[in-house]
Amino acid sequence: MEVFTFEQLQYVMKKPSKLRKKNPTIIFLHGAGTRGVDISVLSKNAFFSKNSHVSDEEFPFVVFAPQCYADTWFDIFEQLQEYVKMVASHPLVDERRLYLIGNSMGGYGAWQLAMTMPNYFAAIVPICGGGMKWNTGRLKNIPVWAFHGKEDLVVSVEESIRMVDAVNENGGTAKLTLLDNTGHNSWDYAYAQKQLFDWLLQQENIGTLQFDNKEYSDSKTFG
Repeated sequence: MEVFTFEQLQYVMKKPSKLRKKNPTIIFLHGAGTRGVDISVLSKNAFFSKNSHVSDEEFPFVVFAPQCYADTWFDIFEQLQEYVKMVASHPLVDERRLYLIGNSMGGYGAWQLAMTMPNYFAAIVPICGGGMKWNTGRLKNIPVWAFHGKEDLVVSVEESIRMVDAVNENGGTAKLTLLDNTGHNSWDYAYAQKQLFDWLLQQENIGTLQFDNKEYSDSKTFG
């Protein structure tokens, strides 16, 4: 893993050993426990540890993981949007296969970031998060796979249920995996699922992408 800085935002970049000219890419948004300015904490996050011994064939993604130095992602949301634009334009990134994953605080961030910038993402995975369900019409062309523990006492499972139901009611394609006996930590399960990352690789943004709020075709292919 390599450490870089974008404006005030430190981030970790992890590359597979076998790089292509353009690579499927994940932007990962961590939860509240990884906030701060000690970037080494981020490199030890469960998202990386659960996939540290996985082969390139199973996990061929370039990963960009920023560290939130504020109280929440929403406190630096404009900067986070600029960060997404930077990642999408990176020479190693296949902009048609850019995915977004976040857990807890990062799950809230993932929902909101995708609703704010729907033309950038081929699929999203919000874990034990929530958001503004009245805005989910903007996700009608983005496949969603959410995860949540049924007995989560930190973020109510109803948060994910409401969001997933709203996406589907607005013509989108969203599914929710509900977990028993996990409490708030539904991310350990999610990150260990090979089928999740196989599913991501099936999703591609096939629209004509014109970023920065210009006209674009938002047709997608769902796996």
